Amino acid sequence: MGMSSGGGGGRAPMGEINVTPLVDVMLVLLIIFMIAAPMMTTGVEVDLPQTRAPRMEMDEEKLILSIDADQRVYLGVDEVPADELEAALLNNARLQEESEIYVRADRTVPYGFVLRVFSTVRQAGIEKLGLVTDPAGGAAEIPGPRMPQE
Repeated sequence: MGMSSGGGGGRAPMGEINVTPLVDVMLVLLIIFMIAAPMMTTGVEVDLPQTRAPRMEMDEEKLILSIDADQRVYLGVDEVPADELEAALLNNARLQEESEIYVRADRTVPYGFVLRVFSTVRQAGIEKLGLVTDPAGGAAEIPGPRMPQE
């Protein structure tokens, strides 16, 4: 009782492609990327060392950004006002070439201030940011301004 489309009882190949499943998959992927993309760009990437890790041998030629207990910022051994830090980083030829800096901060410096410094470093285009710690609990043997001890 059904109707046939003609010719010989076999099915003729379809001339159209059903794109509805493709559109559904693309919309789901779009939603996933819309949710995931802001998470990938808003954070500051920092590889925190383990506290029980063996002491690393640091290359003394790497530039160190230090923050003392009074929230003064030093680029190498030179003090840099916090509001001029980005300009100092952008004008440092070696830093722009290497795109790597180590940051060390006194343990009494507020976390928010350290994050502002990290953000400034990232805005200056520095891709590699390392944290200097002292796993032994004593004063780190790193050139630069001395950090007060507790």
